[in-house]
Amino acid sequence: MRFVRPARRMMPSSTTLATAVALLSVAACATSPSTSQLASTAPVSVSRSSGSPPSPDPRVGLKAGLYDAGVATWNMKLVSTTPPTGKFLHSTNSDLAFTGHYAIQGNYNGFQVWDITDPAHPVMTKGYYCPASQSDVSTYKNLLFVSAEGLSGRLDCGGEGVKDTVSHDRVRGLRIFDISDITNPKYIANVQTCRGSHTHTVLVDPKDPADVYVYISGSAGVRSPNELAGCVRARPSEDPNSALFRIEVIKVPLANPEQAAIVSSPRIFNDLVAPAHHGEAQADKEAMAAARAKGAFVVNIAVLGEEMVLPSRFVTPMLDSVVKARGGTGAPTAADSAALREALPGIVAKMFGSAPGSGPRPGPTQCHDITVYPAIGFAGGACEGYGMLLDIHDPVNPKRLYAASDSNFSYWHSATFNNDGTKLLFSDEWGGGGLPKCRATDPKQWGGDAIFSIEGDQLHFQSYYKMSAPQTSFENCVAHNGSLIPIPGRDVMVQSWYQGGISVFDWTDAAHPKEIAFFDRGPIDSTRMEDGGTWSAYWYNGVIVSSEIARGLDILELTPNPLITQNEIDAAKSVHLDYLNVQGQPKYVWPPSFALARAYVDQLERSNGLSADQLKSVRQSLGSAEQASGDARKTALTQLASQIEGDANGSSDAAKVHTLATAVRDLAGGGM
Repeated sequence: MRFVRPARRMMPSSTTLATAVALLSVAACATSPSTSQLASTAPVSVSRSSGSPPSPDPRVGLKAGLYDAGVATWNMKLVSTTPPTGKFLHSTNSDLAFTGHYAIQGNYNGFQVWDITDPAHPVMTKGYYCPASQSDVSTYKNLLFVSAEGLSGRLDCGGEGVKDTVSHDRVRGLRIFDISDITNPKYIANVQTCRGSHTHTVLVDPKDPADVYVYISGSAGVRSPNELAGCVRARPSEDPNSALFRIEVIKVPLANPEQAAIVSSPRIFNDLVAPAHHGEAQADKEAMAAARAKGAFVVNIAVLGEEMVLPSRFVTPMLDSVVKARGGTGAPTAADSAALREALPGIVAKMFGSAPGSGPRPGPTQCHDITVYPAIGFAGGACEGYGMLLDIHDPVNPKRLYAASDSNFSYWHSATFNNDGTKLLFSDEWGGGGLPKCRATDPKQWGGDAIFSIEGDQLHFQSYYKMSAPQTSFENCVAHNGSLIPIPGRDVMVQSWYQGGISVFDWTDAAHPKEIAFFDRGPIDSTRMEDGGTWSAYWYNGVIVSSEIARGLDILELTPNPLITQNEIDAAKSVHLDYLNVQGQPKYVWPPSFALARAYVDQLERSNGLSADQLKSVRQSLGSAEQASGDARKTALTQLASQIEGDANGSSDAAKVHTLATAVRDLAGGGM
């Protein structure tokens, strides 16, 4: 999900090389998976619900297939799979946003609006054809925001692309649609940026009801000033107007969204140097050695700690350039190949600012993704080589408070806060999303999540989490997009792992995260790599919605078990959102309910916070109060709350007992 392009150079086709280098990291986000017609064969499903992980892990050895792959689930179930249609069928599905009872699914050919009122039968409400990578989506009130970064996106939404190097038909930035009538979105504005919008983040400032702000994370090369005035490729030390080492902040007046414009370009990356990288896994080293032995052109991307084989479609024009440079004709010679091999390291070094004598390499020049949490005034910046804690009290001028680096991390990709804002989780998209990074031999500390506690304005590392089931070498797999599940009293998250499937894990104990549910399919193809898998998996109003890169839209539900009880699921479902952009994280608040109180009782049983007799008494009292009404219910609940407060004195989990007492007292105040 990264794209790097240098300034033009005189060496053999360095721009072409940069495009090839981008393949190392952009794979799943820039390619369209090869799909076949819908298979009629039903998938083989292995479904289990229990308090202990199934052994052997049913995710290992699943049958391959596009729509007939084997399926393994634990503590959750697949409710529906709806394949894409029409112009979206052979194009990559990307991120998700939600409004009302609609899920909006980005796609490299535009976006699709799904009515998910009935999760078992989603209905395509609108497919809006408007190509551009990645088409990340967000909503707010009557507005839909869509990212555009690739070179082929057009202002008129045409599908013919943009062939010219410099063109005023090209859009790279933020598209804005009016979805007052969601069946007929209207394209009302765009805001062009120098590096496009790979992702974006909508920030709703509690102090400013008239405007909404959008943070732009653009990772493409800097555009020519002939295409967009004011775009500067030089470093800030050479030109203070540089488009590098900054994000863009767009202000959108809600009454006049067509007047949206960039209002600041904060340089939150200044003074950072490139962090250490872990290098390659053993399996990758062996693959590169085998490729070299066959005569392949292999480049070392030191800044990413990775090597890659240049595909022939990139090597061929570069060799042709070498032939032309010496005034020759015909096929390249062995000497031409040797010249290219000799030139490649220098080209790559200059591209990434690591030429000999140039001093320490600079740190990242942009974020991949930013998650804002307005309720606490913080944002988490997943910024390639660093994970950042940002102060967003002034939305126009976010400030970096802390930057964490970790040699076990290859590419800081996304960020998630826990609900009370005391922890921050970052994902590592090692390999860029298009490579198999969940093999049995891959280190568990690479390509997963890092969990930090937030103490003041600093981050303190606690642990790593990685989906545990080994995947094959033909499954692109690494940590990707996820969200909190509003289970009260716990930090529970659902997360995508591309063809590694979906993992639900509990990180309440930040030092010991634990998987508690999963869903996985077999590889798309058992003989070669085909990009697919879940791009995003988000909880929204009672269900988990997943954007499947190749297969369409999946909707899943949690199933009750000792690790996630029905009361906890019901309490989570009691939280209703009018809209959701996961990168604009909401603070969950649970309405008073008997399910909420019983969820805390279940958790106290799990933690042995109350004795068996105390738990039995509380459950019986809750049952009796639920059958009562009016003053009788209020009196029973008030007395129960007092009893529970008394029980806290001897409890090993006193804080949770007090939380239960508060939930019961809130019920007595009129909640249901």
